[in-house]
Amino acid sequence: MSKSRDEVYKEKWDHRYSETNYAYGKAPNLFFKEWLLHYEPGSILMPADGEGRNGVFAAEMGWDVTCFDLSEKGKRKALQLAGERGVTLKYDVGDLEELSYEQGAFDVIALIYAHFSAEKKSWYHERLSQFLKPGGIFILEAFSKKHLNYVKANPDVGGAMDFDMLYSKDEIRVDFENYKPLLLTEQEVDLNEGKYHLGQSSVIRFVGKKEIPNHIQLRSSTTLNNPR
Repeated sequence: MSKSRDEVYKEKWDHRYSETNYAYGKAPNLFFKEWLLHYEPGSILMPADGEGRNGVFAAEMGWDVTCFDLSEKGKRKALQLAGERGVTLKYDVGDLEELSYEQGAFDVIALIYAHFSAEKKSWYHERLSQFLKPGGIFILEAFSKKHLNYVKANPDVGGAMDFDMLYSKDEIRVDFENYKPLLLTEQEVDLNEGKYHLGQSSVIRFVGKKEIPNHIQLRSSTTLNNPR
């Protein structure tokens, strides 16, 4: 019996995270780090957090961190890194279709280099948005659709090779139409993240604030109304 696409994808990440070294290093993504430091700590959800470099950094900054990923191997290394840094994480293993969190449970959701199949991408974004509080912040960095030109020139930069899994600003505008954009840009970056993100590429960077419905009034003490 042939394996499903999801099974193949999970095996890919289990294999990658079985290596001794951390595939993308132990340091956080620089864009994520820069924006997270704008806000006082609260609750954060880290989908597709792999070996935990970003979740562990958030925990070090005082955030209450929940991570999830397809890979049990990734979880083990994330918890190992958390132990090294003296912090704790809540880490679930599974696909977003299998997991559920309380609606409006998180102050921040950060999606860093998480690339989904074309038929699931918009659904994932909508599903994750349900877990974000009104007024909460969504942070995203992902390879743009121009990425294929870069990876053909330099395979060491890594990333998805399926054009439809890559991102455009127009897709972000549609999928996050109920957000106030704080930043939406496509730019060339020089990545230096472990073994699998090395070299120049084109990325989409998005930070959005989830709009507050008219019938909901947030208290003035809400965490994300008080940036550092």
